[in-house]
Amino acid sequence: MKKLYLVRHAKSSWDSPDMDDFNRPLNNRGEKDAPHMAKILKRRGVVPDRMISSPAVRALKTCKEFAKVLHFEKHKIGTIEKLYHASADTWLKVLQLLDEHPGDDEDVALVFGHNPGITEFANQLLNVSIDNIPTCGIVSATLDIDEWKKISYGCGKLDAFDYPKMDQ
Repeated sequence: MKKLYLVRHAKSSWDSPDMDDFNRPLNNRGEKDAPHMAKILKRRGVVPDRMISSPAVRALKTCKEFAKVLHFEKHKIGTIEKLYHASADTWLKVLQLLDEHPGDDEDVALVFGHNPGITEFANQLLNVSIDNIPTCGIVSATLDIDEWKKISYGCGKLDAFDYPKMDQ
C-alpha cells in the first residue's frame, strides 16, 4: 500500500515582476500557510518516508516548511527537475521511477509541485474532479499498489483534500 500526498507550493511573491518564475520566493501568506497545512498532516499522524519537490524556490521552500513541522530531515529531501511545471503524464512517469523501501508496508510520499499539472494528475490518478488545487493545497490518497512502478491512472482513492482557506 502506498500513501501519496500531492502538495501544491504555497503562495509565491510577485513583488519583483521581472524575476524569473523559477526563483520566485514565498510571500507572507505562503510563509504562514505552509506550516499551518503541515500541522494538519502532523495531527493526522502522517510520517513521511520520502519528501520530493520541484526544485523551484517556492516549491522547495514549501517542502522544507513541511519537513520542519513533520520532523523530516531536510538533507533527505529529494528534488526532481522534471516536476517543475510537469504535465500529468510527467508526474506519473516520475512516480513510477521512485525507489522502493523494502519491508515498508506503507510507503508514505509527499510530493510538491505546480499547477496545472498537479491538479490534472490528481484528477486522473484518483478519478475525481477537482477544479483547482489552490496554493498550499494537499490531496491525500491511498494507492492500491505495492510498487511505485505500478502506479497508473485510476489506481488511487481520495482520502482528503485540504487547503488553507477551507476553514474560513
